[in-house]
Amino acid sequence: MSDTFRIFGAEVSPYSVKVRSWFRYKGIPHEWIVRSPATQEEFQKYAKLPLIPAVATPEDEGLQDSTPIIEKLEERFPDPSIHPDDPVAAFVSALLEEFGDEWGNKWMFHYRWARPEDQRATAGRLVDIMAPGAEGDAREGAVQGIIGRMTGRVWFVGSSEQTAPQIERSFQEGLARIEAHLEGRPYLFGGRPAFGDFGMWGQVYNAWTDPTAGGIIRERAPRTQEWIERMLEPKAEGDWEPWSALEPTLAPFLREQVGTLFLPWSAANATAIAAGDEEFTVELASGTWTQKPQKYHARSLARLRERYAAVSDKAALDPVLEAAGCLSWLTA
Repeated sequence: MSDTFRIFGAEVSPYSVKVRSWFRYKGIPHEWIVRSPATQEEFQKYAKLPLIPAVATPEDEGLQDSTPIIEKLEERFPDPSIHPDDPVAAFVSALLEEFGDEWGNKWMFHYRWARPEDQRATAGRLVDIMAPGAEGDAREGAVQGIIGRMTGRVWFVGSSEQTAPQIERSFQEGLARIEAHLEGRPYLFGGRPAFGDFGMWGQVYNAWTDPTAGGIIRERAPRTQEWIERMLEPKAEGDWEPWSALEPTLAPFLREQVGTLFLPWSAANATAIAAGDEEFTVELASGTWTQKPQKYHARSLARLRERYAAVSDKAALDPVLEAAGCLSWLTA
């Protein structure tokens, strides 16, 4: 039996490249398979849902959903670990992993489809995958078709005329905090990539590949750009840092992005799902936010609360979460 895993994904999928980066860091033999019409039949053998990434194990088992994929395989390949040995840093890392998947995706997806230049750039990349031989009018028709479909789906991440300024301000302010935090360290939690790096990176990397968000990163955040490039082939370059060393520059990001935006939004979304509401409105630090609720996001909050409840000694963790405005959302 081959020991090679197969990853079905695409470069434009933040969750796909997140999983690929983890495989590269672990040094696990794998094959990167671009999901396209040519590979669709094989993809369907392993995918219960039409979503990437999907991973085929050497035992011919299919795995989906980036976070569960990494969590399951981390048990099988624990070294080098992606979880800091400082328990506070380890929980914050997991919190940022979820933030990246759920709120960071708003950054990436909104910028990707908000402006014509970005729309055409990504639609062109998708056409090159799905219809590589298309030219002339056929290609342009396919590009316009993708733009029409995707701009009609930005509501999925909550992007709207009302929320667009909030998303863009969150991205730019969050980027500034990341840039400050990365001074003197190659990864978010020290000398090696953590769970939080992978979740955050997949979204920021994809934003970097697009014209508008990528231009902002290149102009304002050179250390972040170096981190983006480093995470394409991540390697351990040193040790973890304790929370006491990380706190001065990471705690502000935790407070401003997670405690006052992501978690209150996530809790409001979960409440709307439980009530069967078709729309919800919540007051965030950035302003009034209205969108249709999403079931998956409610499940992700439940996982975070379970992870918090599983922490045996919360004496050091709770003051950090309380100061960041996160604790009440995790204990509700």
